[in-house]
Amino acid sequence: MSSGTEAAAETGAVGAEQVDGYLPDDDVLTAARLRGADLGCAPLAPGAGTTLRFLAATVAARAVVEVGTGSGVSGLYLLRGMAADGVLTSIDVEPEYQRAARKTFLEAGYPPGRMRLIVGRALDVLPRLTPGGYDLVFVDAARIEYPGYYEQGVALLRRGGVIVFHQVLAGGRLTDPARRDPETMALREVARAVREDDRLVPALLPVGGGLLVATACS
Repeated sequence: MSSGTEAAAETGAVGAEQVDGYLPDDDVLTAARLRGADLGCAPLAPGAGTTLRFLAATVAARAVVEVGTGSGVSGLYLLRGMAADGVLTSIDVEPEYQRAARKTFLEAGYPPGRMRLIVGRALDVLPRLTPGGYDLVFVDAARIEYPGYYEQGVALLRRGGVIVFHQVLAGGRLTDPARRDPETMALREVARAVREDDRLVPALLPVGGGLLVATACS
């Protein structure tokens, strides 16, 4: 008989497989994941992607900011959940990633007018965007910069908008007191800040390595 810990681990593994397999990738997503692997950028898991699509659809998103373009996997999930006239603004320091993402979006049938790809450091770009002008902000970039993305990302949200941080659980590091490296400390800082922010209603979802989500209530 398995111990309680072993049983929980087994249940979690099975649950993750079921979540990721619930809505399988189509050919465009599969190709985007392969491009990401060639470029060395790990795309988010299908369960996290379908959650992003759900959130974008729930808020009827027309204006979305993505920090960390990758090969376009997360951006495609977002576009598929957004309103038909919605525009995705995606920021990345790597031009090669953005070329791959553009190819992904075009292969999926989205015209160039639905995407705004900005090459640059997100902490420099975000302050130039319209405060309160966005329905959803998704962050999947350098974890050590998450606290900065939190401050700037919340300022971009309209009332009822949603901010999402990817991979916050970090394989258990978040709750391991022995881990004091800068990246783990940054994740703890953003998790605490979101939880304690009176402007936000937060939740931590156990998909895709942990999605920290919050909606702007004021």
